[in-house]
Amino acid sequence: MNPSVELCSYPELDDRIVIVRAGDEVDGVFVRTERFNVLIDTLGTSELCLTALDLLGEHMKARPLIVINSHMDWDHFWGNAAVAGRAPIIAHAAALDRLRDPSTREVLRDKASQHSRFRNVELIGPDITFTGSMTLNGGDLTLELIHTPGHTPDHVAVWIPELRICLAVDAVEYPVPEVWSKSADDLRLIRSSLERIRNLDARLVLPAHGRTYSPSAVDENLAYFQALADRVGSLSERQLADPQLGSSSGLRLEDFVPIPDGMPSDVVAFYRNCHETNLGATVQVHLEKLKFA
Repeated sequence: MNPSVELCSYPELDDRIVIVRAGDEVDGVFVRTERFNVLIDTLGTSELCLTALDLLGEHMKARPLIVINSHMDWDHFWGNAAVAGRAPIIAHAAALDRLRDPSTREVLRDKASQHSRFRNVELIGPDITFTGSMTLNGGDLTLELIHTPGHTPDHVAVWIPELRICLAVDAVEYPVPEVWSKSADDLRLIRSSLERIRNLDARLVLPAHGRTYSPSAVDENLAYFQALADRVGSLSERQLADPQLGSSSGLRLEDFVPIPDGMPSDVVAFYRNCHETNLGATVQVHLEKLKFA
């Protein structure tokens, strides 16, 4: 069964911006400008996206629609079929590499075998891609699409300078974001992307998960990665080789961030897995330092 879709807002959020919430699964964002409407992410199925578009009816009026895929994770773009042919879809050029990778269809096969709602998903890629950054001039509002890799190679955040609002999607997450892999390079990228978002000096930062809007989430994510690096840096090579390192006292997720009260056990397990990946990448960074010391 698809999660329910609702339109939400936050205190101090401009009324031209609407949170499109698909239950506990993901938040998309709708932005209304003088010249066009923008939908950042199409949710996890075309049915969810069509429901969202119906709910947004009074907000959309007669303006043309532009869609941005923040990255090619299933919960952010599997709804693309709902807008294909009626709106241009924009993504970073690296999204095409991910779309063509066999693992993308493997994820779809796996999820379709487990949940019937994914059996009609059609993988639709972007119509327009860019490298570096891209700017959409809506007249009253500007949307700057910023490449923020690290969580994924193709990840894009959206900066609206007139409102000093950053739509950070998955580059920022509560309680912790997840690095793309256990490679040292990916860890450097996600920390660099977090620093870039922090340097925007945003008034509000909206991730796609965690239901937070405070810019302090960026500082907390950076502090988490720094604490992880400090802790790993104090360990010996023998300790670093322990396959159960993430279960050791002082290196568990809850040793770095509090587990939110009431968080479902499956969600806690998800973030523990994120932490394991982050820990593995942090170990790789430290081992590189030891190698060249």
